[in-house]
Amino acid sequence: MNTRDPELEQIGPLKVLRVKGDPQSPTIVLFHGYGASAYDLYPLHQYIFPERKLNWIFPDGHLEIPLGPGYIGKAWFPIDMEALQRAMASGTFRDFAEITPPGLDIARNKAQEMIEQLGIPFQELILGGFSQGAMLTTDLSLRSEIRPKGLIVLSGTLLNKDIWKELASKKSMLTFFQSHGKQDMVLGFKPAKELNKLFHDAGMVGEFVEFYGGHEIPMEVIEGVNRYLKTLV
Repeated sequence: MNTRDPELEQIGPLKVLRVKGDPQSPTIVLFHGYGASAYDLYPLHQYIFPERKLNWIFPDGHLEIPLGPGYIGKAWFPIDMEALQRAMASGTFRDFAEITPPGLDIARNKAQEMIEQLGIPFQELILGGFSQGAMLTTDLSLRSEIRPKGLIVLSGTLLNKDIWKELASKKSMLTFFQSHGKQDMVLGFKPAKELNKLFHDAGMVGEFVEFYGGHEIPMEVIEGVNRYLKTLV
C-alpha cells in the first residue's frame, strides 16, 4: 500500500476496498488470491469496462499469511504450501477435485455476511475472483439458493467435484467467464478444463479463455472479461 491507495472500510466481518461508480451500473465483488490482498486486484477497475463506471467491491482476506521477514499476505483459507511446492518442483500440480479445503466454509460464511451487509440483492451482483478467490467465489455462487447476475473465474480450479456437480445442476443458465493459463504450475490447466466441463454439463453458459502463460491475468483475459460484462449490462 502507498499513500495514494484508498483505505479499507469494514463491511460486516470483512474489510474491503470500494469503488463507487454509476449508481445504475452493476456491482462486481472480486476476491483476491492466496497471499495477496484487496490491493492486488484493485487496479483492475481502471481497465475493465471503464466506460460504464461500474461499482466494485474488493474484499480483503480474513487470514494473515506470513510471506517472509516483515511481509504479511492475506488468504481466505489455509493451504499446504509444502505440498504445493513439492508438486511444482516435480512438474505436477495439486489436485483439489476430491476435497473440501479446511476453512472454506468459514470464508464462505464471512463472504456471504459481507454481501448481505452491502444491501444489494444477490441476483444483481457479479461475483468473481482470482485463484483461491475464484474457488471461494465459485463455491459461494453454486451454494447460494439465488443465482448471481454473473460469475468470473480467473485461474480457479475444481473443488468438491461431486458436490459442485450437484449444485451446478440447479444453476443452469447462469452465465460465467473463465480463464486459465496453459503453463499454470500453481493450479493445473487440466482441472480448470474439468471445471469448465462441469459448468457446461450443468447447463451453465460461458466463455473459456485459455492463454499461453502461468498463474496470471494477462491483457487477453481482461479483454475477455470486458466482452462478458457487455453481455450482462
